[in-house]
Amino acid sequence: MKRKLGMALLLTSAVLAQEKNPVSTVLKESLPRQQKNLVAAAEEMPAEKYSYKPTEAQMEFGHLVLHVLQTNTYLCSKIGDVPQAAQSLKDSDGKDKLVEGLKASFDFCTSALSKVDDSKLGDELELFGGRKGSRALAMFMLTGSWADHYSEAAMYLRLSGLIPPTAQPKK
Repeated sequence: MKRKLGMALLLTSAVLAQEKNPVSTVLKESLPRQQKNLVAAAEEMPAEKYSYKPTEAQMEFGHLVLHVLQTNTYLCSKIGDVPQAAQSLKDSDGKDKLVEGLKASFDFCTSALSKVDDSKLGDELELFGGRKGSRALAMFMLTGSWADHYSEAAMYLRLSGLIPPTAQPKK
């Protein structure tokens, strides 16, 4: 077993070594799946539940969707070194506008990240709250936020008696 695992790791390392841009490639390859899941979660939640929050300390579902699209726009503009897309949505704008804005934020990310490569991973960027960090950190923050926010959306859906997109039976 150890030998097979070792061979698999060597093979994976060899493939990654051949890839000129392993970090940015993985980010760009994960975007469509995360987009599909987050948009599907936003679409699954009924409009009347966009004001739902499980506890007083948590954000409303509509605010979660707004937060995801704002994070996408902000981090993708930083990572892609392109101007941030204008956005004037509020969490009270309702499901249709928020889902449309979420989709637009992922379209913006696709465009902003299209020319990104690994040559500038160490570049210092200004991130949230004026904090400095590398472009690589911003990439990890973006993918981490997708996972975190999808799990939060899935929890809101389950607490509302709905099945999250990734738990639904295959069609």
